Amino acid sequence: MRIDRRTFLAGGVVAAAGVASAGASASRNLPFKKAKLNISSQEPIIPGKDLPDRLAKMERWGFDGIEIWGSGLAGRVKEIRDALASSRVRLSAICSGYQGVLMSDDPVEREKAVRTMKDILAPAGELGATGMICVPAFNGHTKLENREGRKVLLDILPDLGAYAAKCGTRLLLEPLNRREAFFLRQLADAASICRDAGNPGVCMMGDFYHMFFEETSDLGAIISAGAYIHHMHVASRKRNLPGQDERDFTNGFRGLKVIGFQDYCSLECTPVGDPEKEIPKAVRFLRDQWAKA
Repeated sequence: MRIDRRTFLAGGVVAAAGVASAGASASRNLPFKKAKLNISSQEPIIPGKDLPDRLAKMERWGFDGIEIWGSGLAGRVKEIRDALASSRVRLSAICSGYQGVLMSDDPVEREKAVRTMKDILAPAGELGATGMICVPAFNGHTKLENREGRKVLLDILPDLGAYAAKCGTRLLLEPLNRREAFFLRQLADAASICRDAGNPGVCMMGDFYHMFFEETSDLGAIISAGAYIHHMHVASRKRNLPGQDERDFTNGFRGLKVIGFQDYCSLECTPVGDPEKEIPKAVRFLRDQWAKA
């Protein structure tokens, strides 16, 4: 039987509605905590002369967390700790900053990735980060196909996850859209790797920008990954601030509520217009979307 695109999409909407209803019902019987919206931002997005200046603005604008770049993190521990000590804003996650490629076909590149990730995971745990964000391989960074790459990854992740857990933090696998990575594009894919790694130090995150291109339902994708999700990136369809185009987050936020999400939704985007005016508007927009979810 031939099904046209409109009929197919309509069926998908009905199915998603069923998942939402079932998920909301099931969540009442699951041991999840009540979800919270903790809004964070990557450090460079916030205007300011230094970290204390940025944190002061973030407090006024209603942020809960800040995401720090991983490169050079070990040398910034005192600076970050001192700045956070006088702020209600907490450290959310550490974004990348390592060298090498975790899923490379070259063992030297894989070893470099593991070594430099450990250099970041230790101070990340010391500072209380929920985890360090990792992309196994971008397009062009490995000659391994999916099956080989997955095996290589699962040979590495248990020990690396154990080290992350020992440091008091996590490794966070990030799915990307196909224009940036051929491997690990959907949240369910990342969740299956976390499951097979079998270590609480191996978890994942979601990114609403990438999800727009790869997922049929934000709600379904988030429920499929469940408790493995420990961070989210937030950006509009055009990778601008939330609220600066038609991208809606209520469906995804509904999924976060179902799974009892406790971590951070962090801005990873480019503001259009005056950031001093537009960023506070984005925070209000996200809180309004959460209330509607």
